[in-house]
Amino acid sequence: MLRNGIQSWHVIVLLIVVLLLFGAKRLPDVAKSVGQSLKIFKSEVKDLRTDDAPLTDPPNTPPAAQNTVVPPPVVVQTPVVTPDRPEPTEGSAPPKA
Repeated sequence: MLRNGIQSWHVIVLLIVVLLLFGAKRLPDVAKSVGQSLKIFKSEVKDLRTDDAPLTDPPNTPPAAQNTVVPPPVVVQTPVVTPDRPEPTEGSAPPKA
């Protein structure tokens, strides 16, 4: 007697039905594909569990460098000067007339 009220004759009837549905020639292929599917499923579940694990510090990073804040790069804009009317910039000489 198996668990949950399933008796041994239930299993035998189930195996006979499966044998009739798939045939004796296709059963090894069906078993192989089910095994591969279970293997892929187990690896995906394992990957999901490792993705949820807390991240650890990188092994070669010194502790002081982990909490440093890097400032954003400074963007310098140059003034636009048209060729017909140049405008002086700060620190340059005025144009000669």
